[in-house]
Amino acid sequence: MKICIFGAGAIGGYVAAKLAQTDVDVSVVARGPHLAAVQEKGLTLFEDGRDPINVTIRASDNAADLGPQDYVFITLKAHSVPAVVDTMQPLIGDETTIVSGVNGVPWWYFHKQGGPFEGTRLASVDPGDAQWNGFGPDRVLGCVVYPAAEVIAPGSIKHVEGNRFSLGEPDGSKSDRAANLSVALSTAGLRAPVRARIRDEIWLKLWGNLSFNPISALTHSTLDVLCTDMGTRSVARGMMLEAQEIAEKLGVRFPIDVEKRIDGGAAVGAHKTSMWQDLELHRPMEIDALVTSVQELGRLTGIATPTIDTVASLIKQRAKVAGLY
Repeated sequence: MKICIFGAGAIGGYVAAKLAQTDVDVSVVARGPHLAAVQEKGLTLFEDGRDPINVTIRASDNAADLGPQDYVFITLKAHSVPAVVDTMQPLIGDETTIVSGVNGVPWWYFHKQGGPFEGTRLASVDPGDAQWNGFGPDRVLGCVVYPAAEVIAPGSIKHVEGNRFSLGEPDGSKSDRAANLSVALSTAGLRAPVRARIRDEIWLKLWGNLSFNPISALTHSTLDVLCTDMGTRSVARGMMLEAQEIAEKLGVRFPIDVEKRIDGGAAVGAHKTSMWQDLELHRPMEIDALVTSVQELGRLTGIATPTIDTVASLIKQRAKVAGLY
């Protein structure tokens, strides 16, 4: 089995390092000092309670060096993907599966979803239909990424927590390609359940990202603070209830209520969200996939999103002032 990780930063590097300890033929597309370090010294993974491991992995900034793959695992920020669809083409053969390990509402959301919105394209996450036309939705296998990791130095990844990568076909079927990837990831020590209702998990994660990320970036409050302060908790609750109404109109079922989801955020502790970290590190902020996409779905379903709209306006302006949006 050949698997290429496209975007071998924190999460991509974690997956690559785990797979490289199995018989999978794994490669990575990376760039800059991180790529140079992997090419020269290999990829080093630090996990709590274990000795660091170093693996040798084929790495390049040119997909043509790696050739067609069985699976291409995309672990970039959502806003980065449309611009690199063309450069990914050498990785894609007749039987290649695109594993969409990207946060937020996925561009393929309405592919084989059924219902009145079947086949709808989402401009907020796939401007110009770059991914829809460049990959083709039939190639996609959904993936909800739960681990947290960070690049602590070029070529070095620190795993923080979590090891689950939930997989799911857009039509909910139990396909061979999903089962085979699940086995490969499980063999590497990762949890990879195949879900019949992958959109339910997408929304459960998005529920927190939609609200916690922009609020934390605006207030510089860690999760334990913003989820327990009555003011910011109320704003998060308002955003989440609006999102829940949209999702349920699209057929999604939530396994827990809003209060439990916010309490779960508080339990994470003094954590800086990724959007706040991006603001601090002066990196483009992942606003459209996490927030604008839900606004777009609100318009599509005819559901008002006043709280989301307010926070979206504030975080977009904050990002524009910083030159990050």
